[in-house]
Amino acid sequence: MAGKNQDKEFVKEITNMEDDFPQWYTDVILKADLVDYSSVKGCMVIKPYGYAIWERIQAILDAMFKKTGHTNVYFPLFIPESLLNKEKEHVEGFAPEVAWVTMGGHDKLEERLCVRPTSETLFSTMYAKWINSWRDLPMLYNQWCNVVRWEKTTRPFLRTSEFLWQEGHTVHATQEESEAETLQMLNIYAQFAEESLAIPVVKGQKSEKEKFAGANATYTIEAMMHDGKALQCGTSHNFGQNFSMPFDIKYQNKEGKLEYCWQTSWGSSTRLIGAIIMVHGDNRGLVLPPAVAPYQVVMVPVAQHKAGVLEACGKIYEELGRDFRVYMDDRDNYSVGWKFNEWEMKGVPLRIEIGPRDLENGQAVIVRRDSGEKVTVNLSDLAAEVGRLLGDVQQSLFDRALKNREVRTSVAVDFADFVSKLEANPGFIRAMWCGDQQCELEVKEKTAATIRCIPFEQGKSGGACLCCGKPAQHEVVFARAY
Repeated sequence: MAGKNQDKEFVKEITNMEDDFPQWYTDVILKADLVDYSSVKGCMVIKPYGYAIWERIQAILDAMFKKTGHTNVYFPLFIPESLLNKEKEHVEGFAPEVAWVTMGGHDKLEERLCVRPTSETLFSTMYAKWINSWRDLPMLYNQWCNVVRWEKTTRPFLRTSEFLWQEGHTVHATQEESEAETLQMLNIYAQFAEESLAIPVVKGQKSEKEKFAGANATYTIEAMMHDGKALQCGTSHNFGQNFSMPFDIKYQNKEGKLEYCWQTSWGSSTRLIGAIIMVHGDNRGLVLPPAVAPYQVVMVPVAQHKAGVLEACGKIYEELGRDFRVYMDDRDNYSVGWKFNEWEMKGVPLRIEIGPRDLENGQAVIVRRDSGEKVTVNLSDLAAEVGRLLGDVQQSLFDRALKNREVRTSVAVDFADFVSKLEANPGFIRAMWCGDQQCELEVKEKTAATIRCIPFEQGKSGGACLCCGKPAQHEVVFARAY
C-alpha cells in the first residue's frame, strides 16, 4: 500500500533560492533531513544523513592530517578561568562568547570553568609538562571534538552555539618551522575544499582586525556561496611565542640552552556542510559532491513487484557496492516518483533506474543529479560508467562553482565604485587598501562588507586605497559574509 502523501511534490515545499536564499537554505536542510532544532536555543541535532556527510569529511581530512605526521588526542571540555586568563588577547577575544560553569551539583565551584570555545590554553598547559628537549619536537596533535560559543544569532551548520570541529595544535623549535606548518595546513584545507568538496577557495591572510585572538598571523580559505556571500571554510594560525611565554613552554636545544617554543593552531568545522549546501544546492534540494556524499549511487527498482526485478537489482547492488557507496531503495510503501523526488532532494550524485524492460535489454538508466542528464548503459559496462560519471559530476560541480565566483568577482577603484558594484553584483570585490584599520572599519560600517583576506595571489601592485586615497599596501578581497 502506498503512503498517503507518497506523490506530494517535495520541490513545492522549498522556497525558490533566487527569491529568498536564507529561507531556501532552511527549507533544504530540514527537507533533506540533515538537522532538527533542539530544545536548547541555538543548538542543532545533526540527524543520520547530515552526520554521515560529516563522517565523510572527517575520514578524508583525518587521513590527510595523519599523512603529514599528526596524531589524534582528546582534551577536556572544561577550562579553568585562570588558564583562560593567561593570554590577554586570547581571553578578550573570546570573552563575549564564553559559557561558564559555576556549580557542581549543589556546590559552588571554587573557580569558574569555561566550556571549551577552543583549546589553546589546555594544550599549552600540557605542552609545558610534556616538552623538555629538542628531541620532543615537533609535537603535532589534533582533536575532533565539540566547542561552545554563545552566539546571539544562529543558523544550523553556519553558526550555532555548539558545533563539531577539529582543532590542530602543534609545537615547534623554530619560527621557520611553525610558519611552514601553518601554511602546510592551510594548503591541506584548500586541497580538501577543492578536490573533495568541489569548492574553489581564495587563500590569504586575515587582516590584523580579523585575525584569531592571540595569533601573530591568521591564514584563511574563503569560499563564495551561490548568493555571492563569503564563507570562511578553514583557518590556520601562527601563534609565534604568544602562548609559550605565558605558559612557560620551553625546550633545551642541542647546545643545552633553554628556549621558548613556537606554536600553531588550525581548524575546520561542520560549517563545511553549510558550504556544500550553499555552493552546490539548487531549487530541488541538495547536490552533493561524490567524494563526500553518504551514498554516491541510489538504485531504484522500477515495477519491483514483477518477477525477477528485485533479485536482479540485488546482484547489481552487490557488484557496485564493492567499489562505490550504494543504496538500494526497495521500499514498497512509496511510489517510484516519490523516491526519485526524495533522492534528488538528498542530493545523491547518481540514480540508477532498472525495470523489467531494462533487464530484458540488458541495460540500466543512470540519471545525474547535477545536470539531470539521463544515460542508458549496458549492464556489462555499468560499474565503469558509474565511475566515469562520478568523476564528471565532481569536476562539473567545481567548474560551476568557479564560474559563479568569477562572474560575481569585481574590481573596484574607489569607494563609490565599490558601493556601486557591491549592490549591482553581490560577491567578492578586489580593491586596494592602505592597511589602516580605520579604513577597514569605515567600509564595514557603511556597507557591511569585511576584508575576507589579503590574497596570496595579488592582482596588481601600487594604486590608492579605496577608502582614503592614500598609497595602498595590499590588494584585498572584500565581501559580505555568513
